Amino acid sequence: MAPSLRRAMLTVHVTASVGWLGAVAASLALAVAALTSRDVQVVRAAYLAMDVLGRTVLVPISVASLLTGLVQSLGTVWGLVRHYWVLFKLAINVVATGVLLLYTQTLGLLADRAGDPAVSLAQLRSPSPLVHAGAGLLLLIAATVLSVYKPRGITIFGLRRAAAAS
Repeated sequence: MAPSLRRAMLTVHVTASVGWLGAVAASLALAVAALTSRDVQVVRAAYLAMDVLGRTVLVPISVASLLTGLVQSLGTVWGLVRHYWVLFKLAINVVATGVLLLYTQTLGLLADRAGDPAVSLAQLRSPSPLVHAGAGLLLLIAATVLSVYKPRGITIFGLRRAAAAS
């Protein structure tokens, strides 16, 4: 990959990844509000906002992070399967994106319930968004740490490639 294209793709990848981290943090704040507020309107609004945030921000930005990460790994010396830290980041991204895609259905159901005026405050409360956003935040922080520290460790594929190059 040409240096200018590599830098452009890295910029897009970092932007998408940081945006994903921020959107998950916003979801966590909404989940805390939904679980702790005594105001039924705040709780309803939090679930409705989590649904919109999930569908319009979290899903697109997580897919963008995954795709740009793949391009980065395949177009640079790091490779996709040469270093364990790259594989771990890929696994984190695939798992987090997969769970998010499945969880958007739950967010939709929670939003539907929040939109029903017959549903009481007690019926609205769910720890599920807090658990999912908290776990997502931890996974994304772990991926960030891997990106910054790049721990040593070359996979068998990386060793083979290095041996073939020498």
